[in-house]
Amino acid sequence: MSLTTLEPPASPGGAPTEPQQPHRVSGGMLDPKQLLTSLPDAVKKLDPRVMIKNPVMFVVEVGAVLTTLSAIKDPSVFAWVITVWLWLTVVFANLSEAVAEGRGKAQAETLRRTKTHTVARRLTDWRPGATSPREEEAAASDLRLGDHVVVEAGQIIPGDGDVVEGVASVDESAITGESAPVIRESGGDRSAVTGGTKVLSDRIVVRITSKPGETFIDRMIALVEGAARQKTPNEIALNILLASLTIVFLLAVVTLQPFAIYAGAEQSIVILAALVVALIPTTIGGLLSAIGIAGMDRLVQRNVLAMSGRAVEAAGDVNTLLLDKTGTITFGNRQASEFLPVKGTTAAELANAAQLSSLADETPEGRSVVVLAKERYGLRERHEGELGHAEFVPFTAQTRMSGVDVDGRQVRKGAASAVTAWVAANGGRADEEVQSLVDRISQSGGTPLVVAAKEDGTARVLGVIHLKDVVKHGMRERFDELRRMGIRTVMITGDNPLTAKAIADEAGVDDFLAEATPEDKMALIKREQAGGKLVAMTGDGTNDAPALAQADVGVAMNTGTSAAKEAGNMVDLDSDPTKLIEIVEIGKQLLITRGALTTFSIANDVAKYFAIIPAMFAIAYPGLDKLNIMQLHSPASAITSAIIFNALIIVVLIPLALRGVRYRPSSASSLLTRNIWVYGLGGLVLPFAGIKVIDLIIQFIPGLS
Repeated sequence: MSLTTLEPPASPGGAPTEPQQPHRVSGGMLDPKQLLTSLPDAVKKLDPRVMIKNPVMFVVEVGAVLTTLSAIKDPSVFAWVITVWLWLTVVFANLSEAVAEGRGKAQAETLRRTKTHTVARRLTDWRPGATSPREEEAAASDLRLGDHVVVEAGQIIPGDGDVVEGVASVDESAITGESAPVIRESGGDRSAVTGGTKVLSDRIVVRITSKPGETFIDRMIALVEGAARQKTPNEIALNILLASLTIVFLLAVVTLQPFAIYAGAEQSIVILAALVVALIPTTIGGLLSAIGIAGMDRLVQRNVLAMSGRAVEAAGDVNTLLLDKTGTITFGNRQASEFLPVKGTTAAELANAAQLSSLADETPEGRSVVVLAKERYGLRERHEGELGHAEFVPFTAQTRMSGVDVDGRQVRKGAASAVTAWVAANGGRADEEVQSLVDRISQSGGTPLVVAAKEDGTARVLGVIHLKDVVKHGMRERFDELRRMGIRTVMITGDNPLTAKAIADEAGVDDFLAEATPEDKMALIKREQAGGKLVAMTGDGTNDAPALAQADVGVAMNTGTSAAKEAGNMVDLDSDPTKLIEIVEIGKQLLITRGALTTFSIANDVAKYFAIIPAMFAIAYPGLDKLNIMQLHSPASAITSAIIFNALIIVVLIPLALRGVRYRPSSASSLLTRNIWVYGLGGLVLPFAGIKVIDLIIQFIPGLS
């Protein structure tokens, strides 16, 4: 095991049902239909038992109730206009949350349609190797942990579980939206199956791993609906700050009335309520919940299921990213890229021997050797049947080589140490040139395969095949982008340190962990966390489960084992490890959106202060008219304009809260500066203009002029 720091780079039975495609919703602007659909839910949220969970908007609702009573007792146009707009402020704030939840409900409704009342074929006495276990019919809802069920082609898998016997092609489009079938088989890291998906071919036995009502789809439905969404620590802290500001301004307004009475300018309940609503941070208070829900929704749109809002938020604060090399940084399937013959052997002779030894090798590496020999040297692709009495030697973990015996000739291909040992045992010797070629390929990040042949009783090395694991296009640029975010990337691989270093240099990662074991991964995560850092990683195997559970953001692949999916706090339905980078970007976007709108909301209150305070005391203290810098028409129109703007700005900002502020990789200080200039300055300037425009419109309404 090696952890090396690199210098930054230079520059179920029953009638099958067709699965429904998951609903996809864009994160763009609102459409009228969506608003109308969410409006009833917004009105239902006016229940004080619901509103009290949002202290800022609860105070606005209490103010609306007081102004309503005041308007009934002492009716006037001004009192009723303020009352109506205070109620609209509460409804608009609820509407932002209802719209965000509505998107999740649309997704959940589609998922519910994938749930079928399936009759399962339960095996009552199944054991490994049993030839004819007894079957009984059982409703999917009656299945319990540890039950075994058999599922054949055309049938629906009745519950979440692991394949313990057989291999089958499974249609998971009901879950992932991807129409291409996937292979699920017993053993290994691709044994997990999801209830509601459909077996397309063959027969498998599944061990049930979930209780009724706690299946993967059930959890997805609860999460995307928001029923299982818990507020994150950051969101709770911000709620406490907003509640504290609300209490401060509430006390300030309450103590303001005695001074007003002393000055002979006693204020009505309507004006005092309007002042409280204008001063407290209603904009962010009304949008805060929607921002959190929308963050999880953006992940769902990318086929990532976050088990908690805490995980989404933690993704935005990640300092260290652990990425598997194979399938994430590289394509994973090593391809033959070059034949390197030794002295006394031609490249064509080496290619011919390499192709012969690979004819029975159905691995991607073996097929690539056959193809390279055909393309580079014009060797016709031969088949096993054409070689007559050829005897093929399969690859085994013990011999670490494969080959063929044909026409009195033996050809072997495999690991350098295994093949050179075979050569030595058959009267030959591998010289220093072979070791030099092997070392050169290893140092370049490739995998060397030595090819040897035995003729006339003596074996000799013919040359080396260079297998190369190709780094995915654009990975260096993506890692550069992560570096600008302040995120350190660590590549995890089982390769030897030389190979790992070469791939790490080519890809542009910061560090690498070579010859990694599950214990090594855990130790690395704990070291990073001990230094106060948040760690994210991906995994799909049972051996990844401890590290996924330890990581702050653990993204399990949907194709992985049940243990991995239970350990992680996110599941990638597309099983694309590179999506971890997108998850981090979405987390950062969530935090930036929350910060930007909080900045805007607080700056917003300053303009409303200049609109209402001078209007309240202009009669008692004429000198305050100098603060009426917007030259608003009258005290009544000034207060009304501020309250109308306060309500409308929430509606205007709903699309931004749902879509999120665009994230650009940069340092924390530059992000803070940008927020202050764009949203802080915008929060100051926009209300002045908006309130003035509204004042020009309403000044002609009798009772407000």
